[in-house]
Amino acid sequence: MTTKVLILYYSSYGHTEAMARAVAEGARSVEAVEVDVKRVPETVPEEIARQFHFKLEQEAPIATPEELPNYDAIIVGCPTRYGGMASQMRAFWDRTGSLWAKGALIGKVASMFTSSASQHGGNEATILTALPLFLHHGMIYVGLPYSCSEQLTLEEIAGGSPYGATTITGGQGQRWPSEKELAMARFQGRHVAEIAKRLGR
Repeated sequence: MTTKVLILYYSSYGHTEAMARAVAEGARSVEAVEVDVKRVPETVPEEIARQFHFKLEQEAPIATPEELPNYDAIIVGCPTRYGGMASQMRAFWDRTGSLWAKGALIGKVASMFTSSASQHGGNEATILTALPLFLHHGMIYVGLPYSCSEQLTLEEIAGGSPYGATTITGGQGQRWPSEKELAMARFQGRHVAEIAKRLGR
């Protein structure tokens, strides 16, 4: 039996997109796991998005809420906005009321990764404040265990927490995910896929 994993992300400038690709690499390393990478729709008007140099051309197709029940695990990625989910991701999940009413996501695995401009810019808060969303849907949340040693580094500034992989972008988006942060993302993808596979047996 194939385990299906969805990497569902939003990325304004490409940082979270890069993390999503790493999460997908990790998930694909697990045998008998099928991985899709999709993104949520942009809600900012195109004229404004282009004015602020949003990365509008991204390879991943646009997801719809109706697709979510097709997956055994959903790994969500989006930037931090004032310590919470980016509005684009929140708007997507606000459209899942009919799935909630049917209990369509009960028992599925959820996980999350994120990014922020600064080291203390709300990465952990963003994941923690998203937990009620997943729990209201009856999902099983999986974080990033400390067996992922990269999150214990003292050698450099790096994201990462037991709640999920994170990256730090800099105030102008000048910093891209480091090798340690990408390693955490791969670990999380593999870890979630392995758990979803075991639950599906």
